Amino acid sequence: MLAGLRKEERSLLHYIAAFLTVGIIILYLGKPELNKVYELSLSGGTKLPFWWFVAFLSIGSMLGFWLVSIYWRLADFCCDPFLMPITAALTSIGLIFLFRLRPQYAERQFAWLLIGLLVLVMVTTLLRHLDRLAEYKYIYVAVGVLLLIAPIFFGQEQYGARSWLNLGLFQVQPSEFVKILLVFFLASFLAENQRILTTGNKQLFGISIPGIREFGPLVGMWGISLLILVFQRDLGTALIYFCTFLAMIYAATARTFYIILGLIMFLMGGTIAYYIFSHVQARVDIWLDPWLYMEGSGYQIVQSLFALGSGGLFGSGLGKGLPNLIPAVHTDFIFSAIVEELGLFGGCAVLILYMCLLFRGLMIALTCRDKFLSLLTAGLTVLMGFQTFIIIAGVIKLLPMTGVTLPFISYGGSSLIANFIILGIILNISHEVNGGNDTEY
Repeated sequence: MLAGLRKEERSLLHYIAAFLTVGIIILYLGKPELNKVYELSLSGGTKLPFWWFVAFLSIGSMLGFWLVSIYWRLADFCCDPFLMPITAALTSIGLIFLFRLRPQYAERQFAWLLIGLLVLVMVTTLLRHLDRLAEYKYIYVAVGVLLLIAPIFFGQEQYGARSWLNLGLFQVQPSEFVKILLVFFLASFLAENQRILTTGNKQLFGISIPGIREFGPLVGMWGISLLILVFQRDLGTALIYFCTFLAMIYAATARTFYIILGLIMFLMGGTIAYYIFSHVQARVDIWLDPWLYMEGSGYQIVQSLFALGSGGLFGSGLGKGLPNLIPAVHTDFIFSAIVEELGLFGGCAVLILYMCLLFRGLMIALTCRDKFLSLLTAGLTVLMGFQTFIIIAGVIKLLPMTGVTLPFISYGGSSLIANFIILGIILNISHEVNGGNDTEY
């Protein structure tokens, strides 16, 4: 069984390697101005012909995924065979478009990708027995609160959000890692209190509700979301946290009462924040009518809409569009660049990859017998799903623009590392579901 899983995984990786190589070669041949000496900062400023960088980017990326698969085969790791190929496909799309938009950022993303693969190996090696982590839920809360507070006092403001810490050589966005701690805490708390949360021990207008001890985290999550919204000005992270919480409590209890109550509380808090804080009001106003602000704060979303509209069904062709007219296109608006040059079909293909990723994660959650691990898998899966939905909804003007990254595709080291940690945790649980036998660590 193990040999078959890894063989199927590597066969899919071969197709993705060909896709990445062809995509980068098309861009390289279509941009003769890039055929020059290029300075690779990763090698201490060594000057090499640009095609070396092309080969380095395409071959090195897929070689990293392939070596991880070989390692898992040698380590008897029988995880899901489709999750890593799906991830490799998404990261390949990201590298292709970063190479097209900002070659320097493609180089940096490649470096973060290698670090992410190393982190993936470490997680799948050292954290096999995740059920033991259910006992430390309040440690997750303490560490998460410290990481959330740190940017408020020591962080830097970028793109209107104060959520970054400058560590000298690089910057870190703590909220990317706090979301993992959040899911660990919620999975542990909900698994422990599932019965009381489902049946309740008090009555309110004929509705069974739990006591304050079990109901407290709902109020706490509402407060944390508003804290992020107010002090960090990070609407996207606040939405992700709260939506993930509501999804997990529904998965644990199957009660729509919590969903309705949670949405009412969030809408009340958001409405109050809209009238009190100018930055929240500006985001909503731009969302409602970006054309009114197209020469200023609405310029970004307007250019995104132009890019989406000009792509048509099949797109303008890889390297033939004008996505560089969109500010920060390599981070928040990379989906607009994809749709402009690959068309509606290309954008739908990206969405299908994310749907496959979510499907595999939720299937693992459904087949897992341990309550904590099942909720943990479901929480981490819907976390990536909400993040994908929120950023794409912002790009197409379905929701106010939030500034979160598109998982595995947008440029961002913190996001990429955090998502590889999530992937590693889900793969560890799938290893247990598939009957993996491990020695004690």
